[in-house]
Amino acid sequence: MKKSFKKTLLAGLFISTLFLGANAMAADYRQNPFTLTYDGAITENVQGKVNIQPVKYQLNGLTIAANVYTPANFDPSKKYPAIVVAHPNGGVKEQVAGLYAQKLAEQGYITIAADASYQGASGGEPRQTDKPFNRINDIHGMVDFLEGYQGVDTSRIGALGICGGGGYTFATAQSDKRIKSVATVSLFNTGLVRRNGMNDSAVATIQERLKQASEARTLESKGDVQYSANADLTKITDEQIAQMPAGLYREGFEYYGKTHFHPNSTPRYTTSSLLDLMTWDATDQAELIDQPLLMIAGSAADTRYMTEQAFAKATGTKNKELVLIDGASHIETYWKPEYVKQISEKLTGFFGKNL
Repeated sequence: MKKSFKKTLLAGLFISTLFLGANAMAADYRQNPFTLTYDGAITENVQGKVNIQPVKYQLNGLTIAANVYTPANFDPSKKYPAIVVAHPNGGVKEQVAGLYAQKLAEQGYITIAADASYQGASGGEPRQTDKPFNRINDIHGMVDFLEGYQGVDTSRIGALGICGGGGYTFATAQSDKRIKSVATVSLFNTGLVRRNGMNDSAVATIQERLKQASEARTLESKGDVQYSANADLTKITDEQIAQMPAGLYREGFEYYGKTHFHPNSTPRYTTSSLLDLMTWDATDQAELIDQPLLMIAGSAADTRYMTEQAFAKATGTKNKELVLIDGASHIETYWKPEYVKQISEKLTGFFGKNL
């Protein structure tokens, strides 16, 4: 029972990850002035091309760290459609969120990818607090920031969420009608999985885990912060990765620990966060989404069912489309060139019609 419980907790954050099949860095953050980890990342701001601007802003008393991408030949006196991009659980803005933010900027959008509150380079204590309210408010906050950013057409702001960020974006769009169209890639319903486990594999331990989270809250109130999925990615060996079950676990360690490693990215989260996560579900008010909706998932993804469930519950919009990327796993949608190309084209077409 305890071994199964640990696997479930560890799985929770690694379900937003990838497998390259080789341990070489895809793009070494140490070689990029903006510490970006993805292939084709901007290495310098060049006039007439897509540029990146690191920014900081205040949200509920916390300092949020973000990157804003502006289109080629950006003219602040003109108006551009804009898109907020929410990163996966355990991820940071320099990884897949930055990849798709840059891809969309190349198509003429102003985009922003921000580190979640309590995570990455953003402020907040205890570190790696991971609660739905915070993650949803982070997306509201990105919209707030774009509304005051030079060149943004505030009547044309869209949202893209990836993995856990997809579930939180799906939830945010239920209420925030400043978001005119919403897209998700490999949506991960964090509350559902923290509660039930992947494919309901941990339903039998719900009460046990809630008790552990409650005990962790008591310890945290006394200054002793407890963490779940508390693995040190810098110490995971190739042999350990090879022994993991094929799929999400192995791909997660490969992506975050090897091929797209960033020191601000970590799988851990405060155990007390489960008190909020396990009583929340991204689809609870799905019918409130009345904006155009695009949902993308890999046909071979273990998490595909979450996208399909959310899509079915989004009954408030008639303008919706579910796209399955043939052969892609959850994590391959983060990096594999042919899949990224397909997804980027779908996103460009969707936002082009609906912003």
